[in-house]
Amino acid sequence: MNINLMNGMSLAYMGDAVYEIEVRRYFIEKGNTNVNNLHKLVTKYTSGKSQAYLITQMLNKGILLPDEEEAFRHGRNSHVSSRRKNIDIQTYLLATGFEAVFGYLYFKEKKDRINELINYIFSVGEIPNE
Repeated sequence: MNINLMNGMSLAYMGDAVYEIEVRRYFIEKGNTNVNNLHKLVTKYTSGKSQAYLITQMLNKGILLPDEEEAFRHGRNSHVSSRRKNIDIQTYLLATGFEAVFGYLYFKEKKDRINELINYIFSVGEIPNE
């Protein structure tokens, strides 16, 4: 499969699933077992607003490698026919680009890099309230 030919929305679609699993794994490994609490914790990191905040931090600090930045732009610049509830289009596109990075890394089989980015995300500290 040539991921360079994949559209940004396909990368984001896969990246959404990959990122969600990694965030869930992180909180479960931290000893969280109550499903209601897990949901609240995970949602804080997987919402579109949180993803837009995190990708902005990554870009500002130069965390992404050049190919990852390209995957981000590919996702961010995708033509969208629908959008998430309760966020503006700019935030939605940033979140789509964020997810595209994780989709790109998944298809490139870069599990170590996914883990590095997840570790960075949880080192950022508190995510601003929505």
